[in-house]
Amino acid sequence: MKNIVCFGEVLWDLLPTGKVAGGAPMNVAVHATQFGLNAKMISAVGNDNLGEEIIDFLSKRGLDVSNIQINNDFQTGTVEVAIDSKGSPSYTIIEPVAWDNISFTGEAKHAVMNADAFVFGSLALRNNTSKQTLLQLQKYANLTVLDINLRKPYFSEDLVKELFELADIVKVNDEELAMICSWYGENSDEQSNAIFLKNQFNLKGIIVTRGGNGAFFIDENYIFSEHSGFKVSVTDTIGSGDSFLASFISKWLQNASAKEALAFACAVGAFVATQKGATPIITLESLEKVMN
Repeated sequence: MKNIVCFGEVLWDLLPTGKVAGGAPMNVAVHATQFGLNAKMISAVGNDNLGEEIIDFLSKRGLDVSNIQINNDFQTGTVEVAIDSKGSPSYTIIEPVAWDNISFTGEAKHAVMNADAFVFGSLALRNNTSKQTLLQLQKYANLTVLDINLRKPYFSEDLVKELFELADIVKVNDEELAMICSWYGENSDEQSNAIFLKNQFNLKGIIVTRGGNGAFFIDENYIFSEHSGFKVSVTDTIGSGDSFLASFISKWLQNASAKEALAFACAVGAFVATQKGATPIITLESLEKVMN
């Protein structure tokens, strides 16, 4: 069984309909477990009821929670979420919280060393404690996967460039791709922009998601693969990109072709967009309905 370690925020999304466990790297870890990977989460929660609940939730979903630290000084993370008429969320991310203060430990280092992929994003690095922990841990990774996940005001050009330099594979959405390339004066088509970033940062691969219009991937040898996506009725898009990344990486680590990985990931992302919250249970039957 392949191993994946995700680093960063675990939190509760406070939706109009109630609270749902979330955080981009946590969503990736939960979905990776559904797709047959052994997933671990490196994060922190407060010594509070919300922290207990999130650890219980992750344990029940099959995750290894031994690297989720209990912080006595900061509360478990929460995010206030508003959903617009198109199902698109906007976020108020409370700070400071426990996942801003993830410590470097020997256990975390050991987990990263033994993982086939180490997944991280940019949001968890808004505080220097967690940032320095990530910078130490990534040195021990066999494959680094960056899901850039830009959330205003928690990123800067300098931070994004620093993270790209650490990454082997990067996932961006179409809007993030255009924004990052504009910093370099690049304003070309999506494929050319992706190749520019691949060359700029010597990436082994770059994934670009296009919302309801699918995604494409450019690998180490500049082979271009794409999928046009699946049309569904959207409930909300929370976690759709995270589920896409988890399903793509799970197929990729299990030696599927890029074309197969994209088709599977697009189906998963589309299904999650039809559900409430980021981590619904996914069955083959539900994916077949999306694909058909």
